[in-house]
Amino acid sequence: MKKKNRKKIKDILSQCKEELEVFVMGWIRTRRDSKGEFSFLEINDGSCLKNLQVILDHSIDSYECNSVKLHTGSCVSVVGHLVNSPGKGQQLELQATLIEVYGEADPDHYPLQKKHHSFEFLRDIAHLRPRTNTFGAVMRVRNRLSFAIHNFFQDRGFFYLHTPIITTNDCEGAGEMFQVTTLNLDSTPIVNGKADYSQDFFGEKAGLTVSGQLEGEVYAMALSEVYTFGPTFRAENSNTSRHLSEFWMVEPEMAFYDLEDDMNLAEELLRYLFKDVLSYCIDDLEFFNKQIDKTILERHQGIIENQFERISYSEAIKLLDQSNKSFAYSVEWGSNLQSEHERYISEVVFKKPVIIFDYPEEIKPFYMKGNNDGKTVRAMDVLLPKLGEIIGGSQREDDYNALKNRMKLKNLSSDDYKWYLDLRRFGSAPHAGFGLGFERLVQYVTGMENIRDVIPFPRTPKNAKF
Repeated sequence: MKKKNRKKIKDILSQCKEELEVFVMGWIRTRRDSKGEFSFLEINDGSCLKNLQVILDHSIDSYECNSVKLHTGSCVSVVGHLVNSPGKGQQLELQATLIEVYGEADPDHYPLQKKHHSFEFLRDIAHLRPRTNTFGAVMRVRNRLSFAIHNFFQDRGFFYLHTPIITTNDCEGAGEMFQVTTLNLDSTPIVNGKADYSQDFFGEKAGLTVSGQLEGEVYAMALSEVYTFGPTFRAENSNTSRHLSEFWMVEPEMAFYDLEDDMNLAEELLRYLFKDVLSYCIDDLEFFNKQIDKTILERHQGIIENQFERISYSEAIKLLDQSNKSFAYSVEWGSNLQSEHERYISEVVFKKPVIIFDYPEEIKPFYMKGNNDGKTVRAMDVLLPKLGEIIGGSQREDDYNALKNRMKLKNLSSDDYKWYLDLRRFGSAPHAGFGLGFERLVQYVTGMENIRDVIPFPRTPKNAKF
């Protein structure tokens, strides 16, 4: 059999026409036998949600030597005639003339025998869970969203930037860093009671990046508009449905943008992504709408059709104060908004996406540009109903003296950020950017409740399997 003639099941089902000879490869999802004369196989190759039904006549030459291997999970190739199906549920079926088993799946040990397994059970077999309908659909949606993100920025003249995974820069306020070292932890060199990192591989303390923002600013100051899309790491001991230790971030940085431009781009990006995934992944989204969350399609359409509401942080606090709702976390000006507050504003008050801007200076990182009131900074968060924050960003401080003063107030050493200050010393420009948590986006699009189920191999506290 020549692989070059192989057809994907997605292409077969989309063409909707009979064909004299077709060659497919995939995995058996189900097998049932009829009167000892025929077997009905459901084959899936991962290209789409739907299976291809194969009619296997027991009289064909290759049946006898392969029949005992044709179990759920077995990998096969099939040659046959593609014909219109008289049965319900499929337009076409493949009448096999030749079948070959590449790999068996012992039914006594293959764990995916049942149609339904808990997501918790499937996390323990992350190497096999992509073969289920749910996780195949999640990964197809994830793939499409990745592609659409690159399309969005490339079509607008942005340059794709690879920022370092190993860094000595702490994007202050972004989270705890994992340390990277080659020192022997059983005999770490100590000088004046502290570890001597001058003897380490990089000659100073290094860690896994929590954000590519600061490095993104470097190239925005030369190329105008850049974006990063890569892995980031947070060493927070959080075992929740919203946290991962390794996840992916989309972080554009744009010279000559102010906060208004930043908000416009964030809203435009989300609209684009939801419209794209509805166009290209409708079968998978209909599956999620049926099996996971029956409001998905309606919710996505609402994001595309409605303008995002925009309110200041002060207005948000006022709305929360006037709600007469009992929140687990108290609400007062100067405090961080919790997920319950964000969801109340987007779900109950406005019933659509909301952008909150101009946050108190005290609760935001040093690099955000201050407003003239001396109390707030030009920050913004995009909130989605049923999720809360999905994007956080700001206009960056572009004034050298103002930035240095902010760093002093935050007890940060200007020597540690000399290179960052240089961006303000030499040809400074107004600029802005934001960060989009990619897994949160996939989680929202698919309706999956646990973020560990929207990344191929979740990394969480006490878990780094596979």
